[in-house]
Amino acid sequence: MNPENLQKLIGRLIAEIGEDPKREGLLNTPERVVRSFAKLYGGYGQDPKKLIKVFTNEGCDEMIIAKDIDFFSTCEHHILPFFGRAYIGYLPNDKIIGLSKLPRMVEIFARRLQNQERLTKQIADTLNELLQPKGVGVVLRAQHLCMKARGVEKQNSEIITSAFTGLFKSNLNTRSEFLNLIR
Repeated sequence: MNPENLQKLIGRLIAEIGEDPKREGLLNTPERVVRSFAKLYGGYGQDPKKLIKVFTNEGCDEMIIAKDIDFFSTCEHHILPFFGRAYIGYLPNDKIIGLSKLPRMVEIFARRLQNQERLTKQIADTLNELLQPKGVGVVLRAQHLCMKARGVEKQNSEIITSAFTGLFKSNLNTRSEFLNLIR
């Protein structure tokens, strides 16, 4: 990301929507937007497989769950925010990860232009690849500004996506236990 080029583009965008980029309140907006983009799209250039340390499992054979993980992302179709909560569970095999790494993985993938379906699958696939667990379950619940502020304009809609692997996919008892525990 070239901050100088991006500032020029933002200034031009402000002018193109009919505003005066030289108006007092907008003078520093391009610079502020560039700083904002650095946070909003900070997931690019981060590889969770390199950032997440894996540990030897020392006998844990029950489900590990992180729930109510807040996330913020940007819809790749309209470049508008969507936000919600992630719920991640896995049944360990030989490896585990630090609990704080589950929210970190969500953050890395969410801080990119996304669609919710891909975001859900990326989290599940990465956890599966890193740990080779007996199964993974990921559920994302989100609200999309593109549905609230434009298009269908449905203020209370919520989108729920899921991805399941291993026993979370093949064993209904495992899936049900996970879904009950994240309620």
